Amino acid sequence: MDVEEAFRVVGEFGAYQKRAVAVLALTQVYMACQSMLVVLVGATPEFHVEKHDGLLSSVTFFGDVDSIVTEWLLVKQEAYKVGLAGSLFFVGLLLGSFVFGPLSDTVGRRPVYLAALLSEVVLGYVTASPSYEVFAASRLLVGLMNGAVGLVCFTLTQEYVGKSYWATTGTLTSMTFAVGIALFAALGFAIRPWRTLAAAANTWGVLCFLLSVTLPESPRWLYSRNSTRQAQEMEVMRHMALTNGCPAPDLTLRRAGGACGGSAGFLQLASHPLLRHRTLLLMYIWYVCSLVYYGLTLGAGDMSGSRYLNVAMYGLVELPAYPLCVYFMNKPWAGRRKSLSCFLCLAASACLCTIFIAEDAESALGVTSAALLGKLTVSAAFNIVYVYTSELYPTVLRNAGLGVCAVSCRIGGILAPFVPSMRALATAVPFAVFCLSGLSAGGLVLLLPETLNAPPAQTLEEILPSRGRVLENEPLLYEDDK
Repeated sequence: MDVEEAFRVVGEFGAYQKRAVAVLALTQVYMACQSMLVVLVGATPEFHVEKHDGLLSSVTFFGDVDSIVTEWLLVKQEAYKVGLAGSLFFVGLLLGSFVFGPLSDTVGRRPVYLAALLSEVVLGYVTASPSYEVFAASRLLVGLMNGAVGLVCFTLTQEYVGKSYWATTGTLTSMTFAVGIALFAALGFAIRPWRTLAAAANTWGVLCFLLSVTLPESPRWLYSRNSTRQAQEMEVMRHMALTNGCPAPDLTLRRAGGACGGSAGFLQLASHPLLRHRTLLLMYIWYVCSLVYYGLTLGAGDMSGSRYLNVAMYGLVELPAYPLCVYFMNKPWAGRRKSLSCFLCLAASACLCTIFIAEDAESALGVTSAALLGKLTVSAAFNIVYVYTSELYPTVLRNAGLGVCAVSCRIGGILAPFVPSMRALATAVPFAVFCLSGLSAGGLVLLLPETLNAPPAQTLEEILPSRGRVLENEPLLYEDDK
């Protein structure tokens, strides 16, 4: 039997997988805290500046706020350093995705995940440093490890379970990330000193690491390595079967055909016509999802009202999106492609509405409501694109493909902290950027194939037209591959 048949024998989502996915979901809470850290520790209260001979002589802050702004006087010409620290985190995410994506395809998911998570926890404590320079450097390095953890964490939630549960487990990781945003807002409300807040949020990562050491290697990755990991693969599958109450002592898997592609992942993505076509489209879609998602989320602190309440709302508003994702993604009349396109266009429409509401200076509540609707719909799109992308790549190149897309995604994240600041030009400018980006990405999604109910490919050869894995119209574009 092949690996998909084996999952149906041992249990596609039994007790073993539920425990493993629960650990990975808890890690998403930790990742959310790290992603949102600068939003709270970089809070800028009202202040008064006194100048002497045209130079800044003293700054007086009002309100009970302890942040990097109040400690290092990051106002006026120094205010850019707050956004810079946020962008450095996303630069780290970009580099982490680029480096660790193909590495996990080569050496395995588990060692990359554990090493990156441990490093992130250690570096997270360095964030509570006595100088801005060390703080900024630590955000870069934490982002580097966070990119690796996030990429492999999501892949493992898919590869531990049967294909029919990919939408569910992929959605669960996004849902717990949203819950993590809300929990971090509550933690920030309870703990005001920024160093204490940073240390408290990072301590959750220690628990996640201790739980993660019990996780096995991905059986799908082991299967894709052909004969080199057969013994380890069979041990994982048998233990999974026993824990799920489905003993399979004579379980025998048919080996995946073709050579493994993990060691040259980026080269294969660029040289294979079909994968190159998919990758270029997905890179732009990921970029837009990230730009709009983080642009709206990081802008929460600039909205009127309580900063902590706004951050919490921007996390909790995502939760209704995820049951909708699972429902639409698994319906034949919607599937992955149409659902993703529709949610992107809906997010763009919400931002378009915000542009008109923003013309009235007294419509702050309406602006916030429309922005929250945009956040809900782009969160749904972001969740779907993760699941959809993992289905468009074979196992041997899955993390390389996700890594390349995540690099593009992080470029959007790097730019996102600066988009809300474009309100200085006009209130509607940030939402106009989000609107045009969402509409263009929603249209490009329709150029990709549908993957609902299609068996996942394990090797590069399995997506060739002659093997029947190329979906919808793509064989016409790549006849030379036959």
